[in-house]
Parts: sequence; C-alpha cells; structure tokens
Amino acid sequence: QVQLVESGGGLVQPGGSLRLSCAASGSFFSINVMGWYRQAPGNQRDLVATITSGGTTNYADSVKGRFTVSRDNAKNTVYLQMNSLKPEDTDVYYCNAHVQFSGRANVYAYWGQGTQVTVSS
Repeated sequence: QVQLVESGGGLVQPGGSLRLSCAASGSFFSINVMGWYRQAPGNQRDLVATITSGGTTNYADSVKGRFTVSRDNAKNTVYLQMNSLKPEDTDVYYCNAHVQFSGRANVYAYWGQGTQVTVSS
C-alpha cells in the first residue's frame, strides 16, 4: 500500500506565496512521475505540474513562471512552490505519484487526500 500525505495548503492574499509538500510512504520499488493537480467542486481534476525522477518538469500554461515543482527522490517527496498567487488559483490541490513495485512491470497511480488552497483578500 502506498500513502501520499500532503501539507502546506491554506489561506493567502493575492500576490502571496505558499509551498505544498507531498511525501510518499509504503513498500514500492520506485516512483516515476510525481506531480500536482487541482480541482474545484463540480469540475474535472486538472494538471498543475509534474516532475520525473530525472527532474524533467511539465507545467500548465496558467502557472508557468509562477509555480515551481521539485522533488527529493531520497525522501520520496514532491514540492510545489506557488508564487504570485491569484484568486483563480483557489482549488483543492492533489498530489499524484506513479509507483512501480518490485517484480511488476505495471505502473500504478496514487492520489493524496487533497489540500485546500484559498487565495483571497
């Protein structure tokens, strides 16, 4: 079983910053891609940013230049530094990890429980 535990959400004023963290734990061989998605009630879950184990990143156009994704492979942890936050960034943010288990070729996707980010004055 794999658990993803997120932290760092909260309330921030427009133009402010927040840093999200997500730590993976459990018995697995490796984590290929880790990333962040966000979802508002009634909407689909959208990509925010992903990062491979080698450090290749991918961002949604709406967050390029403002958000930075990083990871610590030794700690199985992914981070999302969010700067210049806007009210439209308000959402529940979910951590995602693509996990591989020893002896298995398939990669399995796991999700965190979600953390609320609210940008408001």
